[in-house]
Amino acid sequence: MTCPICAKVSDPKYRPFCSRRCADVDLGRWLNGSYAIPSEAPEDLEEAAEELAKETRRPH
Repeated sequence: MTCPICAKVSDPKYRPFCSRRCADVDLGRWLNGSYAIPSEAPEDLEEAAEELAKETRRPH
């Protein structure tokens, strides 16, 4: 099995990753929202639309 972040051989200690660094990179991606599970639920879509509207109204 190869590491999903860098494609090196995975280390059993950090499986499926090759190192703690790659495991932390993956965790960071989850925490900042880079990864998302799609949903078709109407309430999820409404919430997402509201958040997007808030983001576009904020001054940059």
